[in-house]
Amino acid sequence: MKSKQNKPIHGISINASLVDGGIKSLFDELFRILKDLLLATGGDINESIQWIHELDRKFQFTTPNYGMADFLRELESQGYIRTDHRNLKKSSKLSSKMELALRKGAFEELFGKILKAKPGRHNTNKQGKGDEWSGDLKPYQFGDNLERINAQESIKNAMMNPYNDQFSLTENDLFIQQSFDQSQTSTVLMIDISHSMILYGEDRITPAKKVGLALAQMLIQFYPKDTLDILVFGDDAWKIELKDLPYLQVGPYHTNTVAGLELAINLLNKRKNPNKKIMMITDGKPTCIKKGNEYYKNSFGLDRQILNRTLALATKCRKLGIDITTFMVATDPFLIEFVEAFSKANQGKAFYTALDGLGEQILINYRDEKKQ
Repeated sequence: MKSKQNKPIHGISINASLVDGGIKSLFDELFRILKDLLLATGGDINESIQWIHELDRKFQFTTPNYGMADFLRELESQGYIRTDHRNLKKSSKLSSKMELALRKGAFEELFGKILKAKPGRHNTNKQGKGDEWSGDLKPYQFGDNLERINAQESIKNAMMNPYNDQFSLTENDLFIQQSFDQSQTSTVLMIDISHSMILYGEDRITPAKKVGLALAQMLIQFYPKDTLDILVFGDDAWKIELKDLPYLQVGPYHTNTVAGLELAINLLNKRKNPNKKIMMITDGKPTCIKKGNEYYKNSFGLDRQILNRTLALATKCRKLGIDITTFMVATDPFLIEFVEAFSKANQGKAFYTALDGLGEQILINYRDEKKQ
């Protein structure tokens, strides 16, 4: 059985050891596999169910006490899918609860370990009267906010003073809890949906979708004042809603990076946050621009006309104060040459990352972006 796009199913792993853990753990394992399949098939629940049946026949991870029919009934009873029982084929659709589960699952998979190891926020280097405590202390100085005095550490410091016969607390004993100014960020995530994102036996679009879902969930949980717009670009560029992301599929497109950047600039111009950023996930060089109503395309090499238009927009973003970070999921020398020229024009950053490291790179960059 092949998916509609004839592309591989990315990152599907089977943990057969959970079968012995009981029905609950078996449901959780099947549910995890189903979520990966949904991203790989563009949110097609019926095709994903076909795939999971095929995997069950191959790996036999269901049991006589809990079969695939039980799993599907539980999905419906818990509100993850909606099935039209009036239809003889019983066509199913994803519910909003399943879309939320996809977002949370992507977040936990990509960012969970990093956040548990070292939680953080968007912090600037300016210390003092901020709204987020940093965990660091400094001696009190005249003019410091008295509300930031750390009483426990100050008293401990006073008790360790060898020159006091009786306990006393002086100005020299005080410690101030340092803080950082918080700042808001407006981000546009650009996802390349050109045909090359599924070429050469490698599925690059599914990890890109997973990163978009995880990034959106991170903002909801940790940075609710930040904004995230998502756009896709192929021959043209258009904005998509977060709820559309699981259903995103690659098309027979070239790579019109210019159209994506122009739309990103327009979206950021509507945002009032002072910090504006573009994150672009792509695997190829720009191969298309639009001249009037016509498309100019060149898939071979770095076409000078297309390259000049793209670099001009990178420079424009720099002048507008919009930082661009490029995540290149390919390492062709010609692509690296283009990305380096593009990043230099914008004075932005570029990461050449494997698909498995994409989420970590984006999180680290997003968290650290305002430490400069």
